[in-house]
Amino acid sequence: MPEKVMGLGQLKSLKKVLENAEGEFLKYEGSPRIISGRSGRIAVLAERDGYEGEFERFEVRIQPDKRMLEKFNAGLASLNGHIERSEEDGWQIVRTPPKGSTDYTASRETVEAVMQIIGIPEVWRFEPDGFADELVSVELLFRALIQYKASDIHLSPGQKPIFRIDNKARISDVLGSLSSPQIYNLIRDLSPKRDWEEFLEKQQNSFSFHQKGIGFARASGFMRMGAPHLTFRYHSEHIPTFEDINMPPELMTKLAQLSNGLILITGMTGSGKTTTCASLLDWINRNTYKHILTLEDPVEYHHKNKKSFVNQRNLGTDFRNFAEGMEGALRHDPDVILIGELRDPDTIRTAISAASTGHLVLSSLHANDASGVTNRIVSFFDPVERDLVRQQLTDCIRCVICQKLVVRKGGGRVPALELLFNDVKPIAKAIASGDTAGIRTAMQQTLSASMLFELYLYKMFKDGIIELETAREGSQDQSLFDQVHMGTYSVPRMKAD
Repeated sequence: MPEKVMGLGQLKSLKKVLENAEGEFLKYEGSPRIISGRSGRIAVLAERDGYEGEFERFEVRIQPDKRMLEKFNAGLASLNGHIERSEEDGWQIVRTPPKGSTDYTASRETVEAVMQIIGIPEVWRFEPDGFADELVSVELLFRALIQYKASDIHLSPGQKPIFRIDNKARISDVLGSLSSPQIYNLIRDLSPKRDWEEFLEKQQNSFSFHQKGIGFARASGFMRMGAPHLTFRYHSEHIPTFEDINMPPELMTKLAQLSNGLILITGMTGSGKTTTCASLLDWINRNTYKHILTLEDPVEYHHKNKKSFVNQRNLGTDFRNFAEGMEGALRHDPDVILIGELRDPDTIRTAISAASTGHLVLSSLHANDASGVTNRIVSFFDPVERDLVRQQLTDCIRCVICQKLVVRKGGGRVPALELLFNDVKPIAKAIASGDTAGIRTAMQQTLSASMLFELYLYKMFKDGIIELETAREGSQDQSLFDQVHMGTYSVPRMKAD
């Protein structure tokens, strides 16, 4: 473990010094059985058999100059405690007998007295050791995850596992507090060789892990303050249907039946974008005879061939970057292409090209609402290209779904949606001109199948799915939601050309 330098101030006892050191290690690395500390000519060693409670054996080493040695000898001579004293390579050493022995209490008091005589330094260099290194049961963690209906697991040194349940972080007693070596070893053992090498080089990695019979997870390891951390985001082995994830079946089936164009599933992190994409692909896989090709980082939901056949490619092992992956994909005779995320101009160009030349392209993007997505995409490009990209999006984009998870009445979470369909001229015109406000206005026109968050949330409230306050809090524009709720809402008029 890395050395930690601590300024502890003017503490009055060795016990307080060790308590401060232990508290710091508990924050970042777990509970040690051994703490060694050094400050100038003084070194201390504290040991215990377990990971909790007071330390049971102590050793103080002093490398004194003449004045300090005289002070040390005079101090020991004035004390009556039973203590072992020796000398080694110029170091004066005092040790206590093990805790539980007859002389332990007296000798422990003697050690404290010795430290008082020579003076307790303010700045220390500590190194912990003897952390727990027992193997962590991943199966136990995953079974707890299913039991709690959690979406994520967070493992941090010095803490019990934390599960994200209904978007709230909850500490669990399924395991005791974990140590830095336990988490480090877990990252090493679960990571494929290439991803472990990445962790060693970059102090972070991300990979897919399969707990057979339970599910898959996107695992992410990273270092913080010199200590390892690990998170899991869970995905079931079973790919959920539209009904399973509370997505409107009629809408989703309509999208899955498209033969070309660009469909974007957007939202913030943890909003269920990956699951929605997987559900769409699974419907196509179950109901049509097509070639489905995916480019993912990493592969999360694993699709088996049904009526369609599926090729899933993983970033790093199957292709170097999304732009190259897309360039190759167009030569592999796909009908449907899933791109894990639009994250650079080259990938977006090839995605637009594929969507414009007879392929159905699905992808995800981080966004707060549907109306601003097209301008978000355009922002990846240099100003001289943006007008052309907007026009290309106008021609190929079919639908943007922006989703967020809200608390369901009775427990759990359900997706609230904002839907942008490129199905009326005012929407296409607003996309082409980069008019986000115009897109939002056009989405409210009765001829479009589009729908704002506020209207979708109000419908969920009326259907008894969510509480009124939940619907209002989930709205982008709460004043608009209030108008809808009070019956004063009216469709805004489009500006005249």
